[in-house]
Amino acid sequence: MTITPVADMVAAARARITQIPATEALTLTDDPDVVFVDLRDVRERKNGYVPGSFHCPRGMAEFWVDPASPYHKDIFAQDKRFVFYCASGWRSALTVATLQDMGFVASHITEGFGGWTAAGGPVAHPEQRD
Repeated sequence: MTITPVADMVAAARARITQIPATEALTLTDDPDVVFVDLRDVRERKNGYVPGSFHCPRGMAEFWVDPASPYHKDIFAQDKRFVFYCASGWRSALTVATLQDMGFVASHITEGFGGWTAAGGPVAHPEQRD
């Protein structure tokens, strides 16, 4: 059995999706038509997140986006620009590629939350209100 390396899967996903560098994503923070979606595990989110971001666990993304799913979340039915992120941009690249296959338009932060913080992006913490 041959296993396709996840790095190859991420590279293939990145080649066909819209990527937004963290520095560009920072310019979108005040746009009311942009929704940042945090795919990280709730334990990762405890260390901080993009202020105002919507938390969507990676394993639920397809189910929450699909309007025919019993798990659908209304936020994904809004006429907004969705920018997904994870820690380093790998999970979000795979997620956005899958959502694109479903017909859902989205992009992701190329370098993930790590790139966001390295670029000086604001960070909210669970004990803070957004």
